[in-house]
Amino acid sequence: MSNEIATTPSSYGLLLADIKLSVQRAQTRAILAVNSELIRLYWQVGFLIENRQELEGWGKSVIPRLSRDLRNELPGIKGFSTRNIDRMLAFYREYPYFVLNNDLVGNSDEFSPQPVAKMPGELIMALPWGHHDELVARIKDIPTRQWYMESAVKHGWSRNVLVMQIETAAHERLGQATSNFALRLPPPDSDMAQQALKDPYIFDFLTLDTDFRERELEAGLIAHLEKFLLELGQGFAFVGRQYHLDIGDQDFYIDLLFYHLSLRCFVVIDLKRGDFKPEYAGKMNFYCNVVDDQLRHEGDKPTIGLILCQQPNRILAEYALRGMDKPIGVSGFELTRALPTELQSSLPTIEELERELLRDTD
Repeated sequence: MSNEIATTPSSYGLLLADIKLSVQRAQTRAILAVNSELIRLYWQVGFLIENRQELEGWGKSVIPRLSRDLRNELPGIKGFSTRNIDRMLAFYREYPYFVLNNDLVGNSDEFSPQPVAKMPGELIMALPWGHHDELVARIKDIPTRQWYMESAVKHGWSRNVLVMQIETAAHERLGQATSNFALRLPPPDSDMAQQALKDPYIFDFLTLDTDFRERELEAGLIAHLEKFLLELGQGFAFVGRQYHLDIGDQDFYIDLLFYHLSLRCFVVIDLKRGDFKPEYAGKMNFYCNVVDDQLRHEGDKPTIGLILCQQPNRILAEYALRGMDKPIGVSGFELTRALPTELQSSLPTIEELERELLRDTD
């Protein structure tokens, strides 16, 4: 054995790494192929049921019987519960036809007065069935649904992460931070940086009193670092908390320091309780200058600053950032997600609840 080790070529490690990568890629392709066939099968089942119902007027009662008979006829096959078959039918109705490899798949009606949106088939096939179940049930607007589908594929979101992103309306928050990126970064870097930031950020995983201190907020975010990173978005890598800077015989500390793997730059985050104040921008500009001088490596892009406060006054932020040399964004954060307007209007007021309680006691 010692002779074999002694004669192992120096490039053996590269060979091992290449083979491991090839095996992993093959495993991924196999998983995607199985998933693609499953999605195609479920779509086909929905197609068959829908057409049979249209041709012969069958009602919903056929689905429980179909589920029972399929499980009896194919005892080793799972996934054909009544609920899942209902989902297959709903899935087909959402995508009656789609484009796959430049070919139109489905039962299109050339006399249909309204054209049905043709969802990219490759995108449909790339997502697991559980993801489709959540998307169809939760999002009716097709462009919005496609945004979440593309994001889930691009970032590898699990089903739980997808649900979290939907529930916090990530599509409405992404790219909404107030910034001077267009003035301080060249395209396309400015667009990429803008799309990397949200407004507001949702920190509903924290349990803080209303009169919390900034240091408590910082400690809570680090204690829930995994959830914090999920909320920040893809690409953020944690570098340090209260990161020490020694400047002119004085000590300074950055609240949170990250490195963004896609933007290839450091990201300085300053946490502020309450309203945005113009002087925050000057302090952040100072931090970005120091990080660029002391930490930035050759090949890194300019450091980006992100000021997180509870009430980011956009007008004040725009004026404050206009004269800054460094790319800086200002966003808000919420400790609890506000209820949607339509849900707020459907909930009873305190007065209405009091009237109901008085009525019950009469």
